[in-house]
Amino acid sequence: MRKLKLQVQMTLDGYIAGPNGEMDWLTFDWDDALKQYTEELTASVDGIVLGRKLAQGFIPHWANVAATTDNPELAAGRKFTDTPKVVFTKTLTQSEWANTVLATGDLVEEINHLKQQPGKDLIAYGGATFVSALIQHGLLDEYHLYINPVAIGKGMPIFQALEHKQHLALLQATTFDCGIVVLKYVPERDE
Repeated sequence: MRKLKLQVQMTLDGYIAGPNGEMDWLTFDWDDALKQYTEELTASVDGIVLGRKLAQGFIPHWANVAATTDNPELAAGRKFTDTPKVVFTKTLTQSEWANTVLATGDLVEEINHLKQQPGKDLIAYGGATFVSALIQHGLLDEYHLYINPVAIGKGMPIFQALEHKQHLALLQATTFDCGIVVLKYVPERDE
């Protein structure tokens, strides 16, 4: 069965955005080692799941990057543009993006159906609401938390919807020269 991996940028104090969705705290000057880590992570997937809010900026951004041949992020742009995407939405009725379908049904059923399909692993990107729902329903198989060297005091958390403790096993902690630390966890599940 395919795994669902989460890649998310976070502040040191646990937020993925400011109170109004601000992302001005992100570290943008990634070093080559972090770029390589991310390339290896995305190479292990052949499907992307997104929440609607993030998709509306994410998909057009990477399509523009992929269309600019002299862009230093061209390879990433092509990867994100060419990889099939599933956007979870309750408001859209048709996809306006290439290589993208909409999922409007039950989140748990839709994700479990995707995991049972043949192929490489899946990766999730999303805002606080979507990621919180994935966490709440125990749908994630790996967490790749990109901890940025900043605290913002308040913002949008992703673990607030948990109704019970979720124990995680640390598989890897990697520091990068740009100041980001990537923590790779897997959930500890009762068998």
